[in-house]
Amino acid sequence: MRIDKDLVAASATPLVLGILADGDLYGYAILKRVGELSGGRMQWTDGMLYPLLHRLERLGHVSSSWGTSEAGRRRKHYAITSTGRAALAERHAQWDVVADALRQVWESAPRPAPVVEGWA
Repeated sequence: MRIDKDLVAASATPLVLGILADGDLYGYAILKRVGELSGGRMQWTDGMLYPLLHRLERLGHVSSSWGTSEAGRRRKHYAITSTGRAALAERHAQWDVVADALRQVWESAPRPAPVVEGWA
């Protein structure tokens, strides 16, 4: 299943902040965690993640520091800040409202049949 880019973009900030709320991680580990959390259905790229991390850092939601991995490679680790935790709490409240509204719509309307390409 392909997830619409608007939905991916809307969910990216709370996903990254939520992942970092569990502990500091470097970029590749964040990418892997997104894949794990989505059961492999969301596969982000470096080109999507790093601009988001840089924006979150400019906003003061995350901080970064250089460290060395077990293998001896230098990696930039990202951590959520107190400002980021407040932003995450606000996004969580916003998503609760959106999810509740969608749940009500979907419960009251019949589920549409899936569209299969190539079938008329």
